[in-house]
Amino acid sequence: MSEKGCLYLVATPIGNLGDFSPRAQDVLADCNLIACEDTRVTQKLLSHFGLSKPLVSYREENERKQTQQLMKELASGKKVALLSDAGFPTLSDPGFCLVRQCRRDGFSVVPIPGPNAALTAIVASGLPTHNFLFLGFPPKGKVAFQNLLDKWEEFGGSLIFYQSKYKIPSTLEVLEKAYGKDRYISVARELTKLHETILVGTIAEVALQYQNVSSKGEFTIVVAPRNFTF
Repeated sequence: MSEKGCLYLVATPIGNLGDFSPRAQDVLADCNLIACEDTRVTQKLLSHFGLSKPLVSYREENERKQTQQLMKELASGKKVALLSDAGFPTLSDPGFCLVRQCRRDGFSVVPIPGPNAALTAIVASGLPTHNFLFLGFPPKGKVAFQNLLDKWEEFGGSLIFYQSKYKIPSTLEVLEKAYGKDRYISVARELTKLHETILVGTIAEVALQYQNVSSKGEFTIVVAPRNFTF
């Protein structure tokens, strides 16, 4: 009977390929199989570092089905690496089902730390880092988003969430309606990339600054607790 396999959660660059750690590269070189969000994106990453491994699509649409297949691979003794297109698997990306099943069945789960947009954004913002809440992508619709903000209005730390590039203007609008124009926020775009931009100020100030910023790229927003000031 073969030994149980191991699942590796490998963080990938959120922009700058120089952030891909030697340890992460070693893990991918040693694994038997890579489960990834988009095989085309992962293939480019592997090619850049001179690596070649079998790839299996593991995305939101097939997560439950593929979890069962990957559990069979692990049971046969294989080492499986799980990758997102960017950042850490399971954080606003697929992976939770697989990790949970591994824990249920007694398989080893080894995290390989690396880039993360939420942490990168908050540490560079100048907003409080001693206590924060990651909210992922906010719910669709202004009312649902407003309700979420109302729920955490009195939270004593910073709020962090991701947002689509298409929704930044409406997001700033809802934030101002919920928290007023004087609440401090940071809007970070294209983190670690060539055109990285980090706007910091009151909601009103950032809304004005944003008019001169490209709307292309990935966005992370940090909201300071009430009464915070520089």
